[in-house]
Parts: sequence; C-alpha cells; structure tokens
Amino acid sequence: MLPLVSVFARAAEQPRVLDRVVPLPMALNEDFQFRKTKLFLLTESGSGQEKTNPDQNVQSTSGKGRKLSSTAPSSKSTTVQDASIRFERQYRLFGAVTKLDQRERMGNYFDFFWRARRIADLTVRLEYRQEKLHAHTQAQEIFYPRARGSYKTEFKVVGDDYFDDGRVIAWRCLLIENGRIVAEVHSYLWE
Repeated sequence: MLPLVSVFARAAEQPRVLDRVVPLPMALNEDFQFRKTKLFLLTESGSGQEKTNPDQNVQSTSGKGRKLSSTAPSSKSTTVQDASIRFERQYRLFGAVTKLDQRERMGNYFDFFWRARRIADLTVRLEYRQEKLHAHTQAQEIFYPRARGSYKTEFKVVGDDYFDDGRVIAWRCLLIENGRIVAEVHSYLWE
C-alpha cells in the first residue's frame, strides 16, 4: 500500500479538462472497483438544499382526501440530514469571504472513493452533461501512476462553468488502464 503522504498529495492535484471526449473500449476488471460516491450541489439558496429535490416532501392523496402515502421524512431524520447538509455547505464555502469567492464555489461536487487491488497506472475520468448543453459531453481526468490501495478523487463543476452551462444532469466516472475502461459508476440518467 502507498504511504499516506502520497495519497494525500494526489488529492490536491487539479483535474485536467479534456478538449474532446473519445469513446473507449470496455474491459471491466474485478481488480478495480468504485466503493462509494458522494455528490453535492451547492447553490445560492442558503442552508435550504431542499429546493434541489422538489419531490422530497410530496404527499399522495386519493379522490376523497384520504392520505395514501407520505414520503416526508420524520423530524428526527430531517434534523440529522439538515445538519449534514449544513456541514457540507460550510466545508465547501470555508475561506470564501466575499460574494465573488462564494460564487466561484457554487456548483456540483463529485467525490469518488475507489480501490485498486494491484499496482497499475490509472486514469480517473469524469464524463458529464450539463443542462444547457444538452447532449454535449465534457470530461475531466486525473492520472494516478502506480496506483494500489484505496483512493478518493474529487471533481467539481463550479463558478462560471456552472452558471453559464447549468447544473450537471448526467455523469459517469471511469477507471481507465491502458486506454480501456476497467471500472465504471454512473448516474441513473447516463445512457
């Protein structure tokens, strides 16, 4: 396993934005896997991230006014969710003093936790589509030489990219070895 110093040093590296996204052959391998995905949308609407999911508190009723089901969370789980969302917002905005600093941090954040069971030169690529660009696919990637063990890779679509082109509506993240996709995780809307 790599020393912790090298893992943390890799986390600070900025992704390279690709000019053109080229399709790659699929060769899935059990030696590589995505373990967890954390997504966060940071908007200007204060601590109320509930506006990003309008279906969260929808209730269904029958024709006679009887309540059939409720998807509203209990007050206990709502409090815990609000606290974690508040923390994530404060974490992402830490150090942003002016409104301009805060605007530059608004947008989509993607954290991918993945593992390599053997040593390999890997590239982690995020391919995504934004709402105002429709079917146009963009990509960012980070290269990990001689990767083995557990890693966390962070991508973000923030600032002018977010405000000009809209929020990310579909995405997929790939682990690439020698020009072949060896692991993949994607959103529900990715085709």
